[in-house]
Amino acid sequence: MKKYISKFHYLTQDLPNRSHLEQVNIACETGANWIQYRCLSKTDEELVNEINDIAAVCDDWGATLILTNHYHLLDRVDAQGVHIEDFDADFEAIRLSIGDDKTLGASATNIAALQAVQQSGVVDYCGYGPFAHTDTKPNNKPLLGFEGYRELQKQPEIDIPVIAVGGIQLNDVEPLLETGVYGLAVSAAVNLATDSGAALKAFYQKIY
Repeated sequence: MKKYISKFHYLTQDLPNRSHLEQVNIACETGANWIQYRCLSKTDEELVNEINDIAAVCDDWGATLILTNHYHLLDRVDAQGVHIEDFDADFEAIRLSIGDDKTLGASATNIAALQAVQQSGVVDYCGYGPFAHTDTKPNNKPLLGFEGYRELQKQPEIDIPVIAVGGIQLNDVEPLLETGVYGLAVSAAVNLATDSGAALKAFYQKIY
């Protein structure tokens, strides 16, 4: 089942001065149509309560809501899918758990892993990175840079939607899209901006 995948994925993050719900309100009000709720600091009960509040906002604006990792909560909340950050996850088992209707995203950091995600046959899109240094999701994987995404052009068998992710700034948007990636994911460049709404709108306008 082919799913709609946005070209612009906005990710919330744990911030000391702004709740995930406030982040989503700002994002939806300024045009985001794909919200990935990425909260790694709460219990399941706290997550369910916040996700349901966020889902109501997304419904009002017609935005897709994707959960980071917490696919076991999908039957308790109104979300359209899940993004799994675990590189070693059993995607076939997760697909069986969540059903065919839900969107399933995965993460990869190299060509071989990206090919494996596609070959699973059950993943709808893949976040591919890190493009540049990021403190939002620290890891020790090599930075891909623009050249890392250009390498995808030499792999015509990869036709899963590839979403560039990791430390992307506004002036990176156009050269990244020129590499042929399907879309971009952004978190800190919006959430840590002086005016988050204006920052998100600027990304949206460059992508669309």
